[in-house]
Amino acid sequence: MQDEQDKKYKGHIIPIINQKGGVGKSTTAINLASCLAESKKRILVIDLDPQGNTSSGFGIDKTKLEKDIYNALLEDTPLEDMILETPQKNVWVIPATIQLAGAEIELVSSIARESILKRLLEPIRYRYDFIFIDCPPSLGLLTINALVAAESLIIPIQCEFYALEGVTKLIESMKMIHSKLNPTLDVFGVVMTMYDPRTTLSKQVVEEVRKYFGTKVFKTVIPRSVKLSEAPSHGLPINLYARFSKGSLAYLKLAKEVSRRG
Repeated sequence: MQDEQDKKYKGHIIPIINQKGGVGKSTTAINLASCLAESKKRILVIDLDPQGNTSSGFGIDKTKLEKDIYNALLEDTPLEDMILETPQKNVWVIPATIQLAGAEIELVSSIARESILKRLLEPIRYRYDFIFIDCPPSLGLLTINALVAAESLIIPIQCEFYALEGVTKLIESMKMIHSKLNPTLDVFGVVMTMYDPRTTLSKQVVEEVRKYFGTKVFKTVIPRSVKLSEAPSHGLPINLYARFSKGSLAYLKLAKEVSRRG
């Protein structure tokens, strides 16, 4: 009976990835998950970044954690042993701490090192509609594990000069993993972040990215927002911290797009 219950949901695994830092990966992981949960979706967020920003953004005190994603990847601890509740109903998180920083080196000698996360997710994935993975800003073994486990990925791109710098390398890596390790991998969507409607630059960057990715780019753009920047320090997603702010309204709108695609 429990097995049937566990397979009630879609189990759609989506890494949020860009090898460039500071583009809004953690912000998107936290707030997209929380806004999707408002429509009664069950969401799991996996923090796979040693910085642990997603964990902090959900109000988790990383200094008090006994287990995190490192213990699963390197010690084969079941993921269900480290799933934590968040302030948002129907959102759970698997946290990360700085000890994950050594995982890239330690995983090198592991058997089937690229597919460890995929194997760990199998017993729990169908308990959730979406599983978002906040990836580190690199294309190392942690990110490769996320891509091998995934069906598709979300790419946040900041509205600034050189927005596409590095993204072509990411797409090349995705295609390599598609051909050798995960034939179902595709781009779920591209989200433009830190958009400033007052500047010509932001509009030009959005236009450039839409030319490159076409319909993969979400119609919703995420604006620059003081409230979005403040929310993590309060340990809350934006829809709980500042419900009617422009950042909150944008992520609520993005969640509807994601739900329609997914």
